[in-house]
Amino acid sequence: MSIHEELQSVYEAYATSYRNKHPVGCAAVFTDDGEVFSPYAPPAKGRAAIEALHSEWVNISGDNKELSVLDAGFSGDLAWCLTAYSDTMEAGTSLNVFQRQADGGWLIRICSLNQSHVTTE
Repeated sequence: MSIHEELQSVYEAYATSYRNKHPVGCAAVFTDDGEVFSPYAPPAKGRAAIEALHSEWVNISGDNKELSVLDAGFSGDLAWCLTAYSDTMEAGTSLNVFQRQADGGWLIRICSLNQSHVTTE
């Protein structure tokens, strides 16, 4: 499986949790010391803070969350990707750093969200 596919599978798990309004599942794709930087909220540092943030987010606009890895790469136990995201209320891109775990899987260490302005006509 390519790194693009591996990281996309992490985002599929995340999106499923988001759509099901399950903040614990959303936070589970982050490392214990993961960080989220967002134009929608103050920084969230640590899995508990990320879960608390998602407790709010999933109830606002989570029903049709979509994420798609646009570009990805890795070196050793670190990977990165540029991802497009969208839901009912927001759209944009995120730049992410992943850490390989002992089981070989990937978790998000740093996520930086960048809002795109969506217009409805």
